[in-house]
Amino acid sequence: MILLDIDWFLLLSKGGLIITIILISFGVAAYATWGERKVAAVMQDRYGPNRAGPFGLLQPLADGVKLFMKEEIIPTNSTKFLFLLAPFLFMLTALMTSAVIPWGPDIPLADGHVLSLQVADVNIGILFVFGVVSLGVYGVMIGGWASNNKFSLLSSIRSASQSISYELAMGLSLIALLMLSGSLSLRDIASQQHGFWHDGYFTWNFFKQPVGFIIFFTCSMAEMNRAPFDLAECDSELNMGYHLEYSSMKLGLFLFAEYINMFIGSAVMVTLYFGSYNFPGMDAVAASVSPVLFALICIGVFFAKITGMILLIMFIRWTLPRFRYDQLMKLGWQSLIPLALVNMLLTGAAILWLFK
Repeated sequence: MILLDIDWFLLLSKGGLIITIILISFGVAAYATWGERKVAAVMQDRYGPNRAGPFGLLQPLADGVKLFMKEEIIPTNSTKFLFLLAPFLFMLTALMTSAVIPWGPDIPLADGHVLSLQVADVNIGILFVFGVVSLGVYGVMIGGWASNNKFSLLSSIRSASQSISYELAMGLSLIALLMLSGSLSLRDIASQQHGFWHDGYFTWNFFKQPVGFIIFFTCSMAEMNRAPFDLAECDSELNMGYHLEYSSMKLGLFLFAEYINMFIGSAVMVTLYFGSYNFPGMDAVAASVSPVLFALICIGVFFAKITGMILLIMFIRWTLPRFRYDQLMKLGWQSLIPLALVNMLLTGAAILWLFK
């Protein structure tokens, strides 16, 4: 009787969506490495990867085979269990955030079922994202401490203090957005940004909260350990930082998880501020095509926005120099947090004035 009560459509659809998201995340992470090297090459007037396949498109596969074939090295004095656990924990937290992101509109099927393109529509989606992002730093801390290496330990301490500093400003910047949306659900926030222009105003949250987006974007760069905030792994000071002692695919998991964080982080920013899968004229498109084709168009628009955000992050990496550590802390505590507080207060005052 228990087996008869299982909603097999829900089970299979959610399981298939989870597997699809994981595979897409790995594919994006692999080719983000190729894309970043190409972006760096263009900015530095050189070719970049161009030997493995046409335009170097097989370079990520070559890098993956190289990591798998490398010798597995575990330091003698390391805490072995935690040393092996850290990269898997880092990868797990990088993938978990994708569970609450709506990747497209719901698709009504001919048999009456509705196919949802969101793994879990929880009403506290943003809190879930914050909780998982906060856990991500534990993979870095555990890996740095378990390596029994001074450079790795310093790197993990830096990463923890950097995460604490920038999560405060990130949370404060989101409070202003939540005051406007009135919901913690990413699905609700995405649906409120329907189209692009409605009743004389822009629906995308970027136009309502430009300062909040700048703060959130800056803090996201720090959370993802992306330059110019990559103080946890800066080669010139800490010699690769927390993954100094790692080799083979354990090192690959750390590197892949960083690019998955960039992909998922970009998806969260697009969902919160740039209309998610919504686009101008979407109602006219929805009326002229089938629901499945419309959903595919929305998914394509969503991924185009994510690609633009990833390219912006890569452009910043190869444009700005790395901060000193004291500058990093000063920016977080003395600039971003006060600015986020002022933005929150001004947003509250504007809401009271408009809706009094």
